[in-house]
Amino acid sequence: MAETSTAAQADQLMRSLGDINFVKIALIVIGTWATIFLARRMLPYLAERGPSRARLFLLGGVPVARLGLLIVAIGWIVPLVFNVTFQNFLVIAGAASVAIGFAFKDYVSSLIAGIVAIVERPYRPGDWVKFGKDYGEVTNVGLRAVTVNTPDDNVVTVPHETLWTSNIVNGNDGARTLQCVAEFYVAPEHDAIALRAALTDVALTSAFLSYDHAVTVVLKETPYGTHYKIRAYPFDMRDQFVFISDMTARGKQAITSCGACQVIVPAGAAAA
Repeated sequence: MAETSTAAQADQLMRSLGDINFVKIALIVIGTWATIFLARRMLPYLAERGPSRARLFLLGGVPVARLGLLIVAIGWIVPLVFNVTFQNFLVIAGAASVAIGFAFKDYVSSLIAGIVAIVERPYRPGDWVKFGKDYGEVTNVGLRAVTVNTPDDNVVTVPHETLWTSNIVNGNDGARTLQCVAEFYVAPEHDAIALRAALTDVALTSAFLSYDHAVTVVLKETPYGTHYKIRAYPFDMRDQFVFISDMTARGKQAITSCGACQVIVPAGAAAA
């Protein structure tokens, strides 16, 4: 009796094969895939060639558009396959929850974290983010993972479930520039006021500097000497490494010109 009831419930849940419009389903899948593919190509294309202030907004729209299109496609296909009623919805949701909970726990955790990431936006395409030891530019935010392109031109894929377990460092958080730091250790016997002014001039005369943000030089005494930091912002985020290199090379010249002696820093001193 129970088997008969279960079979009847399954027949009532699923439409008969003759009633399912497979052609329409195929067209929905192909149309959704084509639209997502077009969005993934066109939005980055427009971002690179449009106004700089619109770049991050357009790049951030890629995962949002993909998620929206997938939700629309699923919502369109489900009624074509299932007899959607409140009772049937509970049956489907219960069965899916049990199957997903046991078989795809980690995968579903990443999917849920991906939806949270799209809504809360702790990172988005165009952001410079650090996941653990991996630092680079976010190039794609998928539903399961985020893709990061490192300065060494390596592509790192990080599951979204990292959101639940570790801190994520975002260098610019949607802004069009980020802070760069050049560091120096100098022997304590020197004119700190003159050297600080000279290091400020190093940043102010850099070809990569953005004048929309102030240049700051901070210092403190450490067991390894006086620790100087030049904090400045490049005009373009992608110039951050050549900007730091430029400030470092010319900063060393400024230290020598001021008659100071740069200290060789032991391993691990920068972290201290």
